[in-house]
Amino acid sequence: MRTTLPQRPSPARGTWRRTGAAVIGVAALVLAGLGAAGNADARTGAAKVTPHVSWTRACATPTRADVAACNAKRVTGGVTEYMAEKAFAKGVTPKAADASTPSGFGPTDLQAAYGLTSAAASNGSGETIAIVDAYNDPNAEADLATYRSYYGLSACTTANGCFKKVSQTGSTTSLPSSDTGWAEEISLDLDMASAVCPKCNILLVEAKSATMANLGTAVNEAVTLGAKYVSNSYGGSESSSDTSYDTSYFKHTGVAITVSAGDSGYGAEYPAASQYVTSVGGTALTKATSTTRGWTESVWKTSSTEGTGSGCSSYDTKPSWQTDTGCSKRTISDVAAVADPATGVAVYDSYGITAGWYTFGGTSASAPIIAGVYALGGTPSSGSYPAKFPYTKAGTSALNDVTSGNNGTCTTSYLCTATTGYDGPTGWGTPEGVTAFTG
Repeated sequence: MRTTLPQRPSPARGTWRRTGAAVIGVAALVLAGLGAAGNADARTGAAKVTPHVSWTRACATPTRADVAACNAKRVTGGVTEYMAEKAFAKGVTPKAADASTPSGFGPTDLQAAYGLTSAAASNGSGETIAIVDAYNDPNAEADLATYRSYYGLSACTTANGCFKKVSQTGSTTSLPSSDTGWAEEISLDLDMASAVCPKCNILLVEAKSATMANLGTAVNEAVTLGAKYVSNSYGGSESSSDTSYDTSYFKHTGVAITVSAGDSGYGAEYPAASQYVTSVGGTALTKATSTTRGWTESVWKTSSTEGTGSGCSSYDTKPSWQTDTGCSKRTISDVAAVADPATGVAVYDSYGITAGWYTFGGTSASAPIIAGVYALGGTPSSGSYPAKFPYTKAGTSALNDVTSGNNGTCTTSYLCTATTGYDGPTGWGTPEGVTAFTG
């Protein structure tokens, strides 16, 4: 029986979004009451539909400067890139999303897009990726099991030692209160870590609230418990307290800490602005048979206030390895990965929502993807700050340079507009294998 994607109340109302993917020719298509442009394929007559979706925020917008919001965006309707590509390949019209089957990119797609297929098959055993989020997801392990089973990934459970869930104090029994929005974020993070590094162990550390103090304490606990890769898919406004947060929570040598750059378009967020983390921007990811890589990417932007974050920090010191001249302090981002909800990823979730498959986007997707790439690259060298690693491979084939798109307007162009080489929205680019994430 087909299940309609639920439309539950959201903290912020979504509107219809469209990616900037190129189209060849134009055909009319009516899907679920919506018009979408498409490309006629000479071999099949099928229409390649431009991704076009609606989505909603998983977490409420913070009302205090010291509170962060998760950056997960759940698709609620329309045609994703995954749906369009599958229908195009079969020569049929895309159907409305069905929660019984995935409508976003899965592990095989992500590994292929970022040159990780071989590494994902061989690397990661014994490595632990920590996922830091706020509040408890009581269905986290069960939902993760469904995701991994569907895609043929090995089981990752508490029983076999692959999965562990703790509070910010390390307790496995005294966990925070549950929250449906952050549970969506948790499912997204766990699934993306699994998709990129299926052999990795996963440690979920749940902060008791979304304050920077509690989330930061959870980061420290993750490191204390031995994680060398820590993913943080949240952010908030900058403040004068950020430099103290830097040294209290994020200054961990030999640990790759990834942080979402934000989903509000051009403008700096914290902790992405920390000099000790890898700030991760977001792209729109599209299959392209005309390229050697087989994929193309552009900056994720749906409006001037909705898209990947980037910018120049007002408070945080510029790390020594960052040499761009248009920002005297810390520049966001360092690297990027897929984040556009219209080209989003498949996630299984069941807490506080109709159990099933959903498509998610936001830089909440890109941060755990990059944490997984670091894990595939192996344990960072003692005393290193892994945020530096991509800079040592800048401009090489180890990174896919993203050169099109912007996330808003700014006086210093490269801070908000993609260009050859370094730019704010995508940093030095997206992974092409693991070489740029080892050191």
